[in-house]
Amino acid sequence: MSKAPTSVPAKLPVSLAANPRLSSWVKFLSDGQVSVSPGKVEIGQGIVTALAQIAADELDVDLPRVRMVRASTAASPNEGVTSGSLSIQQSGRALRQACAEIRQIFLDAASDRLGVDSSALAIKDGTISGPGNVSTSYWELAGEVSLDREATLAAQPKLAAQRTLAGQPVQRLDIPDKVFARPRFIHDLVLPGLLHGRVLRPEIAGAQLEELSDDSARVVPGLVAVVRDGNFVGVVGETENGAEAALRALRKGAAWSSSTILPDENDLAAFLKSQPVESTVIDARQPARTSAGVRTIQRQYLRPYVAHASIAPSCAIAQWNGDRVMVWTHSQGVYMLRADLALVLKLPVESITVEHVEGAGCYGHNAADDVALDAVLLAKAAPGWPVRVQWSRADEMTHAPFGAAMAIEIEADLDADNEITGWRHAIWSNGHTARPGRATQPALLAATEIADGFPRMISTNPPPASGGGGDRNSVPPYDFPSWTITSHRLLTMPIRTSALRTLGAQGNVFAIESFLDEIAVERGEDPVAFRLRHLSDERARDVIRKAASRANWKPARKGGIGHGIGFARYKNTGAYCAVVAEVEGADDIRVRRLSIAVDVGEAINPDGIVNQIEGGAIQATSWALKERVRFDRTGITSNGWTAYPILRFSEVPQVDVDVIQRPEIEPVGAGEAAHGPVTAAIANAVFDWLGVRVRGLPITRDSLIAAMEAS
Repeated sequence: MSKAPTSVPAKLPVSLAANPRLSSWVKFLSDGQVSVSPGKVEIGQGIVTALAQIAADELDVDLPRVRMVRASTAASPNEGVTSGSLSIQQSGRALRQACAEIRQIFLDAASDRLGVDSSALAIKDGTISGPGNVSTSYWELAGEVSLDREATLAAQPKLAAQRTLAGQPVQRLDIPDKVFARPRFIHDLVLPGLLHGRVLRPEIAGAQLEELSDDSARVVPGLVAVVRDGNFVGVVGETENGAEAALRALRKGAAWSSSTILPDENDLAAFLKSQPVESTVIDARQPARTSAGVRTIQRQYLRPYVAHASIAPSCAIAQWNGDRVMVWTHSQGVYMLRADLALVLKLPVESITVEHVEGAGCYGHNAADDVALDAVLLAKAAPGWPVRVQWSRADEMTHAPFGAAMAIEIEADLDADNEITGWRHAIWSNGHTARPGRATQPALLAATEIADGFPRMISTNPPPASGGGGDRNSVPPYDFPSWTITSHRLLTMPIRTSALRTLGAQGNVFAIESFLDEIAVERGEDPVAFRLRHLSDERARDVIRKAASRANWKPARKGGIGHGIGFARYKNTGAYCAVVAEVEGADDIRVRRLSIAVDVGEAINPDGIVNQIEGGAIQATSWALKERVRFDRTGITSNGWTAYPILRFSEVPQVDVDVIQRPEIEPVGAGEAAHGPVTAAIANAVFDWLGVRVRGLPITRDSLIAAMEAS
């Protein structure tokens, strides 16, 4: 039979090129369901729903038929790590192409069975029908159609106008379980014979275990084992309470020593700029013609270390069977975690299975991978039994990697009219990623503690081509005639850092957008007009105009209220986001309202986009006003909510989001688009309100007073 004509894309989407076998993505089940197995994981960003919409659209099945399978190294495509707002770009494009090809394969098979040209066939909810009431279905044909074949670009995905689910708000598939407290999180997973483990770690940085008396721990009822391997110490018990009691007893019998000295937390910029660094010119632009500047202005901005501050501490379960181990984890990269576990355990990767189970909060490289290795090491002491390890709040706030502190200096050359003729942007920061699976040595905490262990990995930065790390969003999106952007990555790391949501983008956008406002004020020019005048990208201009319109920019000045604008295109290649913040203050600064416009190209699930932007905006408000890792010279002191406050429900601003729909443009992620613009908009609104510029985060009552006294 003749085949439907197709236009062939240039190349396979990146995730499909890496995992071209169609059966690894989609299976048709005997109960009339469609099993869809992406390699990206659900961490609260709603991709399970968006990917289900994509699959249902391309296969012409109703959404309730789609069964999303959680990622596992046993069967799922290897899509690396779920990060950088890339899930829809990578997994979505791959799944769309794979499903388009699968649809065509089944149409061709139906054509042969029914004796009808495939171009005359239609699919509705998986039923394939043609003239004369002939019909079959995916499930009738599944036994004779093999998907154990590689993608070939032989079919073209539907055009945007032909899709029925993409672009529509759909109730998220994961929400009902969470609302009605059904077991969904790793913390709720109960396996037969489940044992409980806890790990003893020091309260001081870089400490070595000098002495350990475990006599008191060994008499705790229900104790299964005390485990020690070098500086790694833990207990396994029959109950969670028993494991906690054994850990308390073990702590009393431990003596630690340390020579590590942490930086002065009140002079982070000096510390960051005094360390040995690897310097890289990220980008440079030379002017078409030289224009001498009349004067140069320079400002320095600071972001502190920031904690993940997930509501639930990290948790994992491991079970050994002979020389094989099974791990349940909320890691963002099951294959990458498996690679590091193999290095530590000196096992082939085929002996390790890692399966994702959702965790209650994840914003980057938190302790999910660390606790997985903890569980694996403790489970060795109870072969055949599953061992569940959960970190304490103090563990999470002390030992998990932090988002890196950043000192940012920007210089601008101004001509006689205070127009920008040159721009220089320099960053001093630790690297922003030390994720598992990316090096010849493991990046897991316990790997540095065991006797035959590994050195602590010094964090690096992803290359600028993939969005960068400390330099992310450091190249201005504006049409300045010249610039030089330089990153200085620290080669020391007394405080452990790795990926936190946006990496360096929050700090860089805060600095750039604050500095632009300072120049606009000197010029006496409206900040919105100033930005629009320096932007030729119409999508950028559109989100700024839309956010300004929603906020009724600029409202008449009222006492005690300020307004500020912030804008960025995430990674300079992703989502466009503009924010107008409205702040007020009495005893403390309060953000009353955030008016946001975002452009992600095609919005697969507009409601999901709004969810992500709202969540990012609220988190950014917390970062901007409250969050800062505290420490003295010996260790982290902000090991609980009192010392590390986050935004309370009563402090959450009203968040209004406009999604600019562009179905003709390939979609990008929204999860990290709002953080930088929100932070900058709040800082600029505070200046508008008080006439005081705070250049270090968080912006608190104390930092405002200090800025007033310094001005």
